[in-house]
Amino acid sequence: MNQTVTRTNEDDYLPGLPNMHHEDLFEAEGILLGAVFLAPELIHEITLDPCHFSQKRNQLLFQVFRELQKENTPIDVVLVAKKLGNAIENIGYSYMTAIAGCCPSTANYEHYQTIIMNDYKLRMFQKAAFRILNEKTLDAVDNFNKIYTDMQDVGMVKSKSKRDILTDVYREMVEDQGNISGIDTGFPLLNGMLNGLQNGDLIIVAARPSVGKTALALNLAKNCCKDGGVVDFFSLEMPAIQLLKRMLSDISYVDGSKWKNPYKYFSGDDHDRSVYELGTVDQWNIHIHDHPRQTVANIRAAIQKTKREHQSRQHLVVIDYLQLITQTKSFERQDLAVGNITRELKLIARQYEVPIVLLSQLSRGVEQRADKRPVMSDLRDSGSIEQDADVIMLLSREDVEPVRSDKAELINLNIAKHRNGPVGVIKLAFEKNYSRYRDYVV
Repeated sequence: MNQTVTRTNEDDYLPGLPNMHHEDLFEAEGILLGAVFLAPELIHEITLDPCHFSQKRNQLLFQVFRELQKENTPIDVVLVAKKLGNAIENIGYSYMTAIAGCCPSTANYEHYQTIIMNDYKLRMFQKAAFRILNEKTLDAVDNFNKIYTDMQDVGMVKSKSKRDILTDVYREMVEDQGNISGIDTGFPLLNGMLNGLQNGDLIIVAARPSVGKTALALNLAKNCCKDGGVVDFFSLEMPAIQLLKRMLSDISYVDGSKWKNPYKYFSGDDHDRSVYELGTVDQWNIHIHDHPRQTVANIRAAIQKTKREHQSRQHLVVIDYLQLITQTKSFERQDLAVGNITRELKLIARQYEVPIVLLSQLSRGVEQRADKRPVMSDLRDSGSIEQDADVIMLLSREDVEPVRSDKAELINLNIAKHRNGPVGVIKLAFEKNYSRYRDYVV
């Protein structure tokens, strides 16, 4: 830089590292701010926020840049000084003029952004690490894990250009995409409605207890694995061993009640089929996360890990269920808490380009009506769920005749919302003893 600036503010120092100024970062911050003075139109391309700068005066200066941008006012030393008013004393006029003249070229501004952002992440990690050293609590460790996960995705987001998107559209026109574009559900009628489970979609599956929403989720997970995909299954209510027994019951066609004591109740044929299918499930890439206290940060971290390890595979996420996800913040009302979770999960689905199947409860109101077929307003804490979901599927039992344990139940699957396609009801047969769904055949 053309002028050396003496640092006197304690905030200019990294905590725990006396007299360490990070001169590389200071240069990057000063030159980036100078680049805006040199070419004010750059403010529209810079994706940083004031908090990403290390020095208070740089934060204040960049905040003024943003305010002038919103007002559609040009950025220069005079107009910035006027906008600052008396607050210019917190920056110093000589410092601002030095910044305005320090950038020789704007060619490398993106590189300076990266330097500033990386150092911001390091500062956040340091603060979280110092909290662990000072407090020595598990809460501090959880805070560090959350910050670490959140920081992985902070930075400059580059959107596809229009030409890139049009190229993708053309490719879909001329290349055979197969029968469906998403993950195969295993149910032809459902595939016909959804075109498979689409990457980036938040898919709600809701039902009253014991109707079969967990079984349907396991069936979707099974069909993804059979096609060579990978599944993250977050079970907040049921331990992994029970889920795997249900899955084995389905694929080996062994009555689920026998798994309570397989040594006593299995026939020789049951034993042989189950042993064979144990090997099948062992080969599948299904990761069951059955810790009962799952936060959105935990879910994000696990998805990111799986995505990194299986980049080329279809990846399905199942969460059982919404109302059991642990909140890390307090809200005045439960619907606000649920809305915060669904918004975060929708962002995760978009960010990692995975379909997230999120199971949810229905309110008891549906059981008090003569017509017991659920509608979207029956979703517990429904407002934000309806808004954030791309697909909402409501399950209900067709009670035409009494349910018998040896008879498949007729389940109505009502696609009540489909952001990018048709809605309507399809019928599935649910063999509850085997946790198995199949297309209903008259």
